[in-house]
Amino acid sequence: MYRLDVRGTLHKYEFQQCQERLIEEMRRVGNIRLLFVLDGFQGWDPKDDWRDMSFYTKYGSSIDRIAIVGDEQWRSETLMFAGADLRKAAVQFFPTTSLDDAREWVAK
Repeated sequence: MYRLDVRGTLHKYEFQQCQERLIEEMRRVGNIRLLFVLDGFQGWDPKDDWRDMSFYTKYGSSIDRIAIVGDEQWRSETLMFAGADLRKAAVQFFPTTSLDDAREWVAK
């Protein structure tokens, strides 16, 4: 399981750096599971172009599960951003108080 902590406003270049590291890990170990922890998350930088789906189309099948932990206000948007309805992988949102549940779920 790989944990990514997201704080403040997410910028495209930060997201791309994470994607590059994940690609390296997928090449090394195969399929992965992700735990996103939103800590003081304030959304995505509106100046950045978030429409690029190339990572999803090329590597999406190499991600087995995605758990997102954060403030309830971000549930819908983060599930949309993660492509929850488009992925073969299970994607689930957990409230901030349920980090242990998220960790357990993503490890199944």
